[in-house]
Amino acid sequence: MSLMTKSRSVSALMAFTMLASCNLAPKYERPTQPVQNSYPADSGRTQPLKGQAAADIGWKHFFTDARLRALIELALKNNRDLRSQAAAIMEAQGSYDVQHASLFPPIGVSGQGQFLAPSETAGFSFAPGLGRSTSMLRYYGLGIGFSSYEVDLFGRIRNLSRQQAEELLGSRMNAQSVLISTVSQVANTYLQWLADRELVRVTNQTLTSQSDTLRLTKMKYDHGEADALTLAQTQTQVEQAASNKAQYERQMAQDEHQLQLLVGVPLPDTLPPPQPFGAQTLLSDLPAGLPSDLIAQRPDIQTEEHKLIGANANIGAARAAFFPKVTLTAQEGVSSLQFRHLFTPGAQTWSVSPNIELPIFTWGQNEGNLKVSKARRLAQIATYEKTVQTAFKEVSDALTARETYLAQDAHMKGLVQSSKQAYDLAMMRYNTGIDPYLTTLTQQRSLYDAQQSLIVVQLARYQNLVTLYRALGGGWSASDVAASAALPSTPGKG
Repeated sequence: MSLMTKSRSVSALMAFTMLASCNLAPKYERPTQPVQNSYPADSGRTQPLKGQAAADIGWKHFFTDARLRALIELALKNNRDLRSQAAAIMEAQGSYDVQHASLFPPIGVSGQGQFLAPSETAGFSFAPGLGRSTSMLRYYGLGIGFSSYEVDLFGRIRNLSRQQAEELLGSRMNAQSVLISTVSQVANTYLQWLADRELVRVTNQTLTSQSDTLRLTKMKYDHGEADALTLAQTQTQVEQAASNKAQYERQMAQDEHQLQLLVGVPLPDTLPPPQPFGAQTLLSDLPAGLPSDLIAQRPDIQTEEHKLIGANANIGAARAAFFPKVTLTAQEGVSSLQFRHLFTPGAQTWSVSPNIELPIFTWGQNEGNLKVSKARRLAQIATYEKTVQTAFKEVSDALTARETYLAQDAHMKGLVQSSKQAYDLAMMRYNTGIDPYLTTLTQQRSLYDAQQSLIVVQLARYQNLVTLYRALGGGWSASDVAASAALPSTPGKG
C-alpha cells in the first residue's frame, strides 16, 4: 500500500467515524406555556383590536417626533450599555469558536534534529562533550499531523459546541433586550421632559396671572379697598406658584441630564424642534395578540430558551463521559540520518496512533457531573417559565392601564374645563363685589391643580403606550440593529 493510499484510508476512516457518531443529549421540548391563553384586559372584548403587531413595527415608524428619533439614533450609536453588550457578543463568539474548533484535529507542522555523540565510557550520550567523542550521530525529521485528537463518538464535543452556540445566540438576544430597553428609556425620559416643560408653561401662566392679581390687590390695599388677609392670601398663591416653577425647572434639567446619560454624548444643539406634548407616537392603540406570540416576539424569552437548549445539550456531554474516549495521533512526513536524503522518496514516513480510554472507577465524578447538568436544566426551566410569566404580567398591566388611562384622561379634561368655568365665574363675582377674593383664590388653586394633574395623567398614558410597545416585543427590527454601530450586524456562527 502506498503512502498516499494509506493517508486517504486514515482520512476516510476519521470522516466515517465523525459522521457515525451518536448524540446522547435528551430531545429538547419547549416547556408548556405557564400562563393563560388570553390577557385579562382583553378577555372581555367582543371584537379584538386589529392592526399591525408591535413586533412588526420598528421604532422609526412608531415614533414620529423627529427630535425623539434623533435622540434614539444617538443612543443606539453611543449608549454604553449597548457597547457592553456588543463586547459580550464578541466574547461569546470567541468562546464558541474555541469550542467548535475541538471538532476538528489541530494540524501543525513540526521539524526536529538530533545530534548524538558516542562516549567510550558511557556509550551514546545526549550531552555531547562528556568523555572523548570520536564521531556524531545525526537524525533529521519533518512532518505534518495532529496529536491527541478526540474522536467525538458519543457527541461530547458536539454537545459542548452546541451549548456555546446557544450561549452566543442568547447573548445576541440579550443585546436585543438591552436595545429595546434603551429605546423605551429614551422615549419615556423624553416624554417626562416634555411633561415637565408643560408644567413649567402652565405654572408660568398661573404665576403671571397671580402676580398681576397681587399687584392690583396691593393697589387696592393701599387705597383701603382690600384688607390685609386678602393681600396675604394672594401673596401665598404667588409664592406657591414660584416654588413650583423652580421645582419643574429643576426636573427639566434633570431630565436633560438623564437623556444625556442614555444617549451617551452631550446633546447636540442641532436637534430638531420637539413636537407638542402627546404627538410623539403614530399609533394610539396596539393589538395585544395572544400570549403565545410573546415567545417569538420578546428577546428576553428567547434568551432564556437558548440557555435552556444549551443546558439540555450539556446533559448529553455529561452522559458521554460514561463511554469510552478515543483519541488519535497521526503524522506524515520524512526522516533521514542525512540531511541531503531528507526529501527523497525513500525518506517518507507516516504513523497513526489510536488510543482508547474506558472509565471504570471514577468514584462518582461522572455521576456528579450528570446530576449537576440535570439540576441546571431544571433551574433553567424555572427561569424560562418565570420570564414568560413576567412578560405576561407586563403586558397585562399595560393593557389594564391603557383602558383606565383613557378614561382618566377624559375625566381630567372635563375637570380642567369645569374648573376653568368656575374660576371665571368666581372672578366675575369678585369684580362685581358679590364674593370675597378668597373664593376666587380657591377656584384658581383648583384650576391650577387640575391642570397639573391632567399633565401627569397624560404623561402616564403616553409612557404606558411606550411600555406596552416594549412589552409586546416592539422597538427593534433586523434593519434597525444592522444600522446600529453599537452591535455587530450578524450573530456569527450558530
